[in-house]
Amino acid sequence: MLKWLALPVIAVAAIASARAQTIDYGPTQGATWQPCGIPAAIVNKVQGELSVVVNLSDGNGGIFQPNMMWSAIVDRTGRLCSVIKTGDAWPGSRAISIAKASTANSYSNYKLALSTANLYGPTLPQGSLWGLNESNPFNPFLLPQNVGPGFVPGGTITFGGGVALYNSSHQVLGGLGVSGDSSCADHAIAFRMRKLAGYDSIPAGVAPDNTDNIIYAPVGTPVDPSTFEQPHCFPSDLSPSQIETIPQ
Repeated sequence: MLKWLALPVIAVAAIASARAQTIDYGPTQGATWQPCGIPAAIVNKVQGELSVVVNLSDGNGGIFQPNMMWSAIVDRTGRLCSVIKTGDAWPGSRAISIAKASTANSYSNYKLALSTANLYGPTLPQGSLWGLNESNPFNPFLLPQNVGPGFVPGGTITFGGGVALYNSSHQVLGGLGVSGDSSCADHAIAFRMRKLAGYDSIPAGVAPDNTDNIIYAPVGTPVDPSTFEQPHCFPSDLSPSQIETIPQ
């Protein structure tokens, strides 16, 4: 009887020992580091607009004034090029900004630009893209700060804050994602950063003016999954036309 009782104790001790071991698989899980495919001058130009946009005189809507944001850029292969922030931006928004950049890059091409705000409606239940959020999961090994550039973090986010970067030939260079406030303010900031940097030569979009600007569902009306709409966030939201009109 004593021997029988001793066996579980030994087994539990062995399990506890195994759990205490730290196994470091590294941040890549077999992925290969490569330099960003977007020239540094372009990355720096786009990222340099963040501090300009969050301090614009008309604001960008949202919770904080000025907005406190993370901003991320990925190249066409999804490889992380840069992550920066302004103010005491929410730590959790770092990964969200990267995932927004990845999403906008992943679902835009030389014929049609889709911002992450445009993907809100179709990814609702009954929408034509229902389930898209389960694709391309974020690599958890790239979550810590100061980790990730040169690797492909992935991630899929389908609310405002991500836009594709286009050159003058309507070719996608990569994606820009920002996070740190309401998704509506995030979209306004990303859209304005891209415009000020001059990488907004999109070929076509689903918005009424043929852009990838945000399309708001009427206040108090559920978003129709057959549309490319997303809901309003706050009464302070900028309208699409205000987003496109950047004060000098």
